[in-house]
Amino acid sequence: MLLPAKAEVARQLRRYRAWERVMLAAPNDRTVRATFEDSGYTLCVLMGKRCAREAADAAERYLRTNQVTYLQEQQVTYVQEQQVACLQEKQVTCLQDPNERPRPAAAVRRRPPAAGRRSPAGR
Repeated sequence: MLLPAKAEVARQLRRYRAWERVMLAAPNDRTVRATFEDSGYTLCVLMGKRCAREAADAAERYLRTNQVTYLQEQQVTYVQEQQVACLQEKQVTCLQDPNERPRPAAAVRRRPPAAGRRSPAGR
């Protein structure tokens, strides 16, 4: 896995935190909010996260640790997420009745082609 330069992560994290403070001071200013969201998006892309808060947390962890430790933490987190997803999937299948067979899809009734249809006004 490629990791971003720590200097760039630190710069983007400072930018995100600065705009976060400005946005909290002026939440109705659309320009400030847009710039804050842009900085959050940049941090998400940089850290490979979907949420700006997760990206900021990941950036802080990355800056505190060395690259090997960070990669190990990310791998453990990924494995845990996969295990949770698997358990959730198993719960869904366990909730279904094991003797219940899948039902065939209901037959869809279709109208005749437009050329064969008559308008109510043209009787």
